Amino acid sequence: MLELSHIRENRQEIIDALKKRFIDAESSINDIIALDDKRKHAQFTLDQNLNEAKKVAAEIGQMMKAGQHEQANDAKVKTSELKKYNQELDQELKQIEVDLKTLLATIPNAPHASVVAGRNSEDNETIRSWGQAENADHATPHWDLAKTYNLIDFELGVKISGAGFPVYMGKGAKLQRSLIQFFLDQGEEAGYTEVIPPHLVNADSGFGTGQLPDKDGQMYYAAEDDLYLIPTAEVPITNIYRDVIVVDEDLPIKNIGYTPCFRREAGSYGKEVRGLNRLHQFDKVEIVQISRPEESYAALEKIVEHVENLLQQLELPYRVLRLCGGDMGFTSALTYDLEVYSKGQGRWLEVSSVSNFETYQANRMKLRIKSKDGKKRNAHTLNGSALALPRILAAVLENNFDGSEIQVPKCLIPYTKFETIS
Repeated sequence: MLELSHIRENRQEIIDALKKRFIDAESSINDIIALDDKRKHAQFTLDQNLNEAKKVAAEIGQMMKAGQHEQANDAKVKTSELKKYNQELDQELKQIEVDLKTLLATIPNAPHASVVAGRNSEDNETIRSWGQAENADHATPHWDLAKTYNLIDFELGVKISGAGFPVYMGKGAKLQRSLIQFFLDQGEEAGYTEVIPPHLVNADSGFGTGQLPDKDGQMYYAAEDDLYLIPTAEVPITNIYRDVIVVDEDLPIKNIGYTPCFRREAGSYGKEVRGLNRLHQFDKVEIVQISRPEESYAALEKIVEHVENLLQQLELPYRVLRLCGGDMGFTSALTYDLEVYSKGQGRWLEVSSVSNFETYQANRMKLRIKSKDGKKRNAHTLNGSALALPRILAAVLENNFDGSEIQVPKCLIPYTKFETIS
């Protein structure tokens, strides 16, 4: 969440920035500042009273030694009243802090200066593109290719679990696993340390990265154990550093991890969900960075470059979009989406989001950097899909079908051990 000091020092700037999301936050920001003022006043009063109670307690002992029993009794009454008042003040202070945290959690991150105002994906900016986005005469959607070559069984997934849970089979399973290993190997070459995290997280972890309470209804929840199935590896990997003070010399911290991801995707329908386009369970390789604030935007560009390199090796036409304020995630200050062109469907498919959260997640998680001089500050966190498998696999199948067989991208052949699917 936004830092209180940042809100106080940049009140109008934050209000103006949030208008890019079409959010009028002036009233909420004013309420936050007023609550913080109330908190400071309550804390000041409590500290004064505690000091006064300590002083009076010391004086009672002196009065008793001097035989001033009446004065000592009066002082005891005063300390008793102070103790009761301080208890009430302490409870009031705790409630103010809860109210303040609750209100802060409702305010999304303030968009970066480069982000344009906009309501939805139609207002996003295309930054650059690579490759030729064109349909072939033999263009075939991946769900038909998957059935023809026995690669993915969508109906069997419905039988076992329900819609949105496909079963990968034979060369389809091998191709999926090869993509995962290729992405992990490329990450390792780029200096990322692999992590295999848990696939269920507690509420504190969901809050730390901002999925809770914002996306509560989109997450699968195991009520008996009070745990959530992860919607992305970003959640458990970033939360490795919750309540941690990292040493400045150890930065940047670069992690990569493969996990299945689980999303309810409530309200999705139509062509957006057909085949691999939108699933309830899917595989993804995620990269996470913990960065110094002054280096985070250079790191963001390097992550985008890394994802672009993966797409170029797969020879998939793609474009890079900078999301407008209204299309960005709740916790993001700046997000780039990367989309590949699907020849079989004749449209662009999002395969990666790369975001800089600045201090928003770190402030929630109490993730701080300790400098050589001993000073502490919030870190910047970043993450990006490198890459999400379903639509990548769909594009690989569709874009490499020549009418009679599917050519495996050259970079994957060492992993699949076969060159074609026929």
